Amino acid sequence: MIPAAAVLIALLCAAASARRLWFATNATYLHPDEVLSAIGDAGREGAVARLREAVKDEARAEWEHALLEALDAKDAAARTPLVNEQLRELDYRFKRWARVPRVCASIATSSGFLLATLVMRKGLAEADLSGETAEALVRGLVGDALTVAAFGLAGTAFCIAVMAQAKRVVKARTEAADRLVELLEGA
Repeated sequence: MIPAAAVLIALLCAAASARRLWFATNATYLHPDEVLSAIGDAGREGAVARLREAVKDEARAEWEHALLEALDAKDAAARTPLVNEQLRELDYRFKRWARVPRVCASIATSSGFLLATLVMRKGLAEADLSGETAEALVRGLVGDALTVAAFGLAGTAFCIAVMAQAKRVVKARTEAADRLVELLEGA
């Protein structure tokens, strides 16, 4: 029962961390680098037109539609705050669930060690410690405890890897989004 609990906790932590990575990679419908490549050297009006064409019938392109609306503001004084609002929205989308992998790594580690301790406690409480029986029991017991702790550590390792990958993705996409907005705002 205890090993199953360790596996379940590790899997739940891994799933929550994977969800964070999904949020980081799907913050926008279009990857900003792909948009920049597609736009090429079209100039501001051509760039806006190409972006508008790419997202015109796509309901999932919420952020792109809002950015285009902000760029289309008639008043130049209103355009800057509207574009900045969209950049803040993008930043929020990139940071969604950002702390989850770290928390999950902590939960997976702590629960792994806690459950390993419970295995040891249960085994030692039920043991008749005499002679070779004691040695065999303790070896088996320690092996079981280490197995349970290993599940927790495996969950931790996955969560840490996801956290690192999400950071890299967010950094790259934030930089690309900034370049995209600069291009679209440029004269």
